[in-house]
Amino acid sequence: MKGEKQEDYCVTIPLLLGSKEKEQYTSIGGNASFLNTCFNGLNALSGVGILSIPYALASGGWLSIILLFLIASSTFYTGLLIKRCMDLDPTIRSYPDIGDRAFGKTGGTIVSITVNIELYMVATGFLILEGDNMSNLFPDMDFYIFGTHIAAKTGFVILVAIIILPTSWLNSLSIISYISASGVLATVIILSSIFWAGAFDGIGFEEKGKFVNWNGIPSAISLYAFCYCAHPVFPTLYTSMRNQHQFSKVLFLCFAFCTITYSLMAVIGYLMFGSNAESQITLNLPTHHISSRVAICTTLVTPIAKYALMLTPIVNAMEVRFQSSYNKRVCSFLSRTMLMISTVIVALSLPFFGYLMSLVGALLSATTSITIPCLCYLKISGIYRSIGAELVIVGFVVLSGLIVAVVGTYVSLVDIISHL
Repeated sequence: MKGEKQEDYCVTIPLLLGSKEKEQYTSIGGNASFLNTCFNGLNALSGVGILSIPYALASGGWLSIILLFLIASSTFYTGLLIKRCMDLDPTIRSYPDIGDRAFGKTGGTIVSITVNIELYMVATGFLILEGDNMSNLFPDMDFYIFGTHIAAKTGFVILVAIIILPTSWLNSLSIISYISASGVLATVIILSSIFWAGAFDGIGFEEKGKFVNWNGIPSAISLYAFCYCAHPVFPTLYTSMRNQHQFSKVLFLCFAFCTITYSLMAVIGYLMFGSNAESQITLNLPTHHISSRVAICTTLVTPIAKYALMLTPIVNAMEVRFQSSYNKRVCSFLSRTMLMISTVIVALSLPFFGYLMSLVGALLSATTSITIPCLCYLKISGIYRSIGAELVIVGFVVLSGLIVAVVGTYVSLVDIISHL
């Protein structure tokens, strides 16, 4: 394995693996350094959630920021549970493997479906985000196709999809990992630009906001959960490491850094715009300032860089299912193109970024990042057989995840339906 390149161990290894692929993958030993794994973990955890975090705080009020830290702590703990599951069974190589090991083939299938729906909805949210910010940056732009007028937001969603489409055809995961490597830097640039807009471009930090808004707490929790939805890639990070005993330190550093940046963005954005904070903080920014344009442009680059990464596991699963019936290249091309078209249709049908991310956070992120790791650990470790402190802690986290999923999903669906 000495001849393997470092990029063979990036986070973009498929989350869904067929049996043949799994056999090939398990023969590869980890070769990633501690720093490289930290970077990959940060890139997985830091995403577009940072744009909606001020809106989440505005929804729940100042008191709800405590819930951000509680969710961060819970998801960090469930990340450790994933590591423990893999320590107990070295044959586990991917997130669906954990479900398969705990609850058999049915469990693996359920986990696979949940993970891929989550990734699909996140990719759809990218297109909505692009359309919102581009139409905010160029509000007077209109599109005409064969004489038919198309609104600015709709036109930008379609235009961005056309730009992203060639990246979705890439089947080399190492190339895709280079395209998506700007995530951590983009997070720092966005945070710095928005702080600059508040401190030096006349916006200020004078909004007091509400101490608590009980009606908005479910939405706030769902959006906080969306910020920590990277658990499906943790098994890949773990197996990629040269020294897997350091994975707990990697998780701690990644969660600490992302929680600090998320909380800073939440506080800064809420002090700048108060209850008027939009579902994406960039929509509040006055576009005539350079700092605002830097923040918006950086926001636009990030989804383009990560879109292909989000859909790669779904495409891999489809190719495993259908490659025996069709030419592999043709199947890959058609699968990626049809997925792109379908996400465009969904993005145009549900153009509510905040509500969509809240739904994803409640229904899917809370499930994959909180509930599933706990249930699988209970089954694999066998601690459910006797009552103890660990069982009580895991049971409490499971209950919390279920409450977030049920209540948050209901509120998000009501909000989406009321705005259709």
